[in-house]
Parts: sequence; structure tokens; C-alpha cells
Amino acid sequence: MSENARAAESGSESLSPIVELRQYTLHPGQRDVLIELFEREFIESQETLGARVIGQFRDLDHPDLFVWLRGFADMPTRARALTEFYGGPVWHAHREAANATMVDSDNVLLLRPARPGTAFRLTAATHPALDARTISAGLVLATIYYLRPSAVAEFGGWFEESLRPVLRDAGVAPIATFVSETSPNNFPRLPVREGESVFVWFACFADTPVYERSMSLLAKSAEWREQSTQLAARLRNVPEVHRLSPATRSLLRDCAPGS
Repeated sequence: MSENARAAESGSESLSPIVELRQYTLHPGQRDVLIELFEREFIESQETLGARVIGQFRDLDHPDLFVWLRGFADMPTRARALTEFYGGPVWHAHREAANATMVDSDNVLLLRPARPGTAFRLTAATHPALDARTISAGLVLATIYYLRPSAVAEFGGWFEESLRPVLRDAGVAPIATFVSETSPNNFPRLPVREGESVFVWFACFADTPVYERSMSLLAKSAEWREQSTQLAARLRNVPEVHRLSPATRSLLRDCAPGS
């Protein structure tokens, strides 16, 4: 059965095998300014050109960090969509206002699914309306592992066999896993962090208390401590963890079971 058929059968949509994880450092007090502009002008205008705006978030631990996820069907689609968007009228009209909020926009990881079927698959396949006001209580956890060269080939299998079961026992269910896309950046006008070897996983929680209960269970787990030691031996740096609050029109927002 094809991926599209499986998605249709399950009532969910499989999203974008090529994903950019974008972290923007903003000037103090400018995050809500950028989010309001982004959600009004930069979602549909990109999606009509072949990009998929998977999610946009406030980082709960970094008040001047805006994180968002943009997906594409493949690398040629990425090049075409970005060329048309950044050369088009919407970006031209609003680029000065957007850029004025930013200190740095070059912290970008280009990713692909770690294994077949591990891209985002969401039951909510449409963005809330432009006039939506409801803010999701959900919390998205993004964890980035920077891998030692010796661990790259085997890490995905080790994660599935060793880490995922321990996470699951604590109520943490990764909804997507990715690794570095090693193709050259085919839109060099926007830099990406080339040469990185990363494994990135995302989990979704109904709210912050649910997340905190799961973290408490992990902290008490002897098996988690044992696996964490094995994890550290495979990493060249400490894990980078982001607690992300979905913006109003984020596609990835409702962290109910199956989303």
C-alpha cells in the first residue's frame, strides 16, 4: 500500500519528506509582531507555490526565538517554491517588516525522514482561518541529537529499538523522526547548516502538565538513565531540546492522540 493510501485509510495526511527546521533569533519584544505578520501573509502565499508550512511556534524557554517548520515534496520542488516565493510580490511587499524583527535567520537544518513513514502525519490537515483566535494548549517537543560520525549509520535503528520503547512507557510518543538531508542546498540565497549530522524527533503533548508528568516518569526510570548513557556515547554534543507552543494557525497544533 502506498504512503498516500495509508494516509487516506488512517484519516491522516503524510507531510513533506523534505523539511526545514528554522530557528530565528529576534529582537526583544518582536516575536508576536513577526507571528502576526507571518500568519497573515506567509502561509497561503507559500503553500500555493508548493511549500507546506507545517508549524510555527513560540519557544517557551527562549522568549526571542521563533521556530517554524517548512516542508516540500522533494528538493526540486523546494528550489522552485523558494525561487517563486522570495522573488514574488508577497515577500517583496513584506520583507522589510519581517527582516526588521530578526537578529539572525540562518539557523536552519535541512532534514528528511529517518525511515519510511516517519514524516509528519497529522489529522488536522488545514490551517485555522485567518480570523481564528483560539490558542492551542498543546506543547510540541523538538529534540535534536548531534551525532558522532561513527553513530550516523546505526542511530536510527538504535533509537527505534532502545529509546522509543522507554519514551513510550513514560507517555512520550514521537510523532516524526528525521535525519540530515545531505543534498547540497539548492537555494543558496537562504543558508542552511550544511555538514551537520543530526537526528531530530518530535513529540506532541496535550498540555504542559501532561509533558511534565512524562518528564517526571523519565527522570525516575532506571532504564532511561541506562539508555541515556548509551545515547551520550553516540553524541558529539548535548541534546538540544525545544519546548514549543503552537501559534494560532500552526498546522501542527492539536496534540490529541493520533495528531
